[in-house]
Amino acid sequence: MIELKWIVLALAVAMYALVIAKQDKKVIFTTIAAAAVIILGIVFPGTIFTTASETDGRLYALTHAFSALVNWNVLMIYVGSMTVAALFLYSKVPAKIADWIVRVSPSTGIAIVLILAMTGIISIFVENVATVLVMAPIALSLCKKLNMNPTMFMVGLAVMSNLEGTATLVGDPPSMIFASYAGYTFNDFFIHSGKLSIFFVVQTGLLAGCIFFYAVFRKLRDKTEVEGEPIISTVPAILLLALIFGLAAISFIPNEIPFLSGTFVMILGISGILWYLLSQKKTGSETWELIKGLDWETIAFLIGIFVVVGAISETGLLKDFADFLAGATGGSKFIGFVLVLAVSIIISGFVDNVPYIIVMLPVAGNMAESMGINRELFLFALLIGSCLGGNLTPFGASANVVAMGIVKKEGYPMSFGKWLKLGGTFTLITTAAAALVLWLLWA
Repeated sequence: MIELKWIVLALAVAMYALVIAKQDKKVIFTTIAAAAVIILGIVFPGTIFTTASETDGRLYALTHAFSALVNWNVLMIYVGSMTVAALFLYSKVPAKIADWIVRVSPSTGIAIVLILAMTGIISIFVENVATVLVMAPIALSLCKKLNMNPTMFMVGLAVMSNLEGTATLVGDPPSMIFASYAGYTFNDFFIHSGKLSIFFVVQTGLLAGCIFFYAVFRKLRDKTEVEGEPIISTVPAILLLALIFGLAAISFIPNEIPFLSGTFVMILGISGILWYLLSQKKTGSETWELIKGLDWETIAFLIGIFVVVGAISETGLLKDFADFLAGATGGSKFIGFVLVLAVSIIISGFVDNVPYIIVMLPVAGNMAESMGINRELFLFALLIGSCLGGNLTPFGASANVVAMGIVKKEGYPMSFGKWLKLGGTFTLITTAAAALVLWLLWA
C-alpha cells in the first residue's frame, strides 16, 4: 500500500510538471495519468481504491473512477453554462450595455472604469475568455478614437474578468469544484451559516480594483462616443436569467436530487442550441461550429484530474500533506490563513488553477479540521488566492493570454515586466482587500 501510494504521487507530480511545461498537450498528460492510476487499481485491487465488498473485483477501479471520482454534475453545469454564455455573447446584449455606459458617463476615464466593472459582472456568469473577447472590440474602438495605447485597458478586461469569476457557483470551474467539495448550493455563495459568503468577499476586491483603475485612467476627462451594434435577440439573456434564478431555486430544495443542477443547466443549454438552429435559421454546420467552439478541452482535462486527485486522496496522501502544513503553522490560525493565501497566489500565477484547487481543497479543509477552526476561512482563502493569483502574470490565466494576443495583434506587444507592474499591483491590492474582509467575517 505504501509503495503504491508513492507511485500514485510520482504519477501526479510527473503529470503536473508536464502540464506546466506543455500547456497545449495537457489533456494528453492527464488522460495518461488517469489511465495509469486506473490500471494500477485493476492490477492491485483494494490498494488504491477501497472496495466496498469482496465481490467488486478488479473492475471496481474503473467503475469507481467514473461513477464516484468524476463529478458529472459539475461537468454538466459547466457545459450548459458555457453554451448559454456563448449564445449570450452572440446576442450582442453585453456590447449594447457597454455602448450605453459610454454614452451616459461624464468622462472617458469613468466610462472605462465602468466598462471594466461591467466586464467583471458579466464574468460572474460568463466564461472569462468569452467575456474578454466580447468586450475587446469596445475597448479597442475607444482607444483608437483617443489615439491611446490599448494595453492597460486590455489588461484591465482580463484581470477584472478573472476576479469576478470566483463570485458564484457558475462563474468559473474552480468555483464549481469548490461547491462540489464543500457541499455548497448556489445560494451558499451569498449567505452561508448566517454570514456573508464568498460573493461579498469578492465584491470587496471588485471595489478595490475599480479604485485602482480609476487612478490609472482618471486623466481621461474628454467624453467619447462609440458606434453601437443592434441587439440580435434577448432570448439568450432570458436563458441566462433562467439559469441564475433556477440554480438559486434548486438551492432551496432539501436533499437535492442527484444531478438536478447539472441536468437543469444542460436542458437550458440544449434549448439554446435548438433556438439558435431553428429560430435563428442557422445551418447544421453553423450550429456544429458553435458547439465545437465550446471549451471541451477543459472538460476532458477535468475528467483526468478528478481521477488522479481522487486516487491521491483515497491513498491518504492529502491528509498527510494537510497535517504537515498544519504543523508548519505552529497552530496559528493567522499564519495558516496567510500561508494558504500566499501559496495559492504564487502558484496560480504560473500554474492552471483548476488542477491546483482540486488538489488543495481537501488539504485546506483537513488543515482547518486538524487545527479545530472554521474550514471556510481556509477554503475561501484558497479560492480567492488561486483565482486572483492568476492575474499575477501574463500566462496565469487563459483570459490573460487572449488579452495579450489581442494587443500584440494591434501592434503593442507586452513584456512580462510590464504586465507584472500593472497586473501584479492589481493582484496585491484586490487580494489584500478581499482577504481583510474574509478575515473579519470568518476568522
